[in-house]
Amino acid sequence: MKTAIETKNLTLSYGDSIIINELDLQIPKGEITVFIGGNGCGKSTLLRSIARLLKPKNGAVLLEGNAIAKMSTKDVAKQMSILPQSPVAPEGLTVLQLVKQGRYPYQTWLKQWTEKDEEEVTKALKATAIEDLKDRPVDSLSGGQRQRAWIAMTLAQDTDVILLDEPTTYLDMTHQIEILDLLYELNEKEQRTIVMVLHDLNLACRYADNIVAIKDRKIYAQGKPEHIVSCPLVKDVFGMDCQITMDPLFGTPLCIPFGKGRCILKEVVL
Repeated sequence: MKTAIETKNLTLSYGDSIIINELDLQIPKGEITVFIGGNGCGKSTLLRSIARLLKPKNGAVLLEGNAIAKMSTKDVAKQMSILPQSPVAPEGLTVLQLVKQGRYPYQTWLKQWTEKDEEEVTKALKATAIEDLKDRPVDSLSGGQRQRAWIAMTLAQDTDVILLDEPTTYLDMTHQIEILDLLYELNEKEQRTIVMVLHDLNLACRYADNIVAIKDRKIYAQGKPEHIVSCPLVKDVFGMDCQITMDPLFGTPLCIPFGKGRCILKEVVL
């Protein structure tokens, strides 16, 4: 297995509060990896550290074998892009202007806007189906439209590694699938390494080659969804009882949570 990203003895904290403790993690190159876990377990913190947005307390993050702490910001940005959670655009910025920001790492005093830049921006707008919104201010869009604009900016950056923190936030069911299908196609056709935080366990199982379950500041389990997702895992990681069955369309694990609700069956055995 080739490794795109590796953490060694990584410890992350906010002040004196340890969020991730002495973590050793390998993220496969050319695969889709999804971080799962309960609220506050450190998924987003880990993603931010991988993207060099959070300095480790101890340990290191390696990108293609190189310590990202020693790489220039532009060199990192040419290899790895990130869509953080709930990003905010400057007031009045249009969708086109936002998406063009994805090409910033490729600009220099001597090399300004090129045909390649224009091509990548056009491709990103088309891929996220927001071509007709390009002249609209970002702050005038609906939540779902705004999220697609940010994803387009991330795609325009044209990196081999794409990090996304809850990319389906604010999206309705149709657009959730469209975005995840888009990321899946980027992985399948272009072998991009995709690393995501997702709250929907069933979508994580459907799209991920590799799942990393996080609990108590460490990796609880890592591997293919069909190998690691189980009732005990869901109980231990999320504190929820469930039944795991097979998705009838994809054959991936399907989590059916226990709980209260309307039941049209005469008898239900839990």
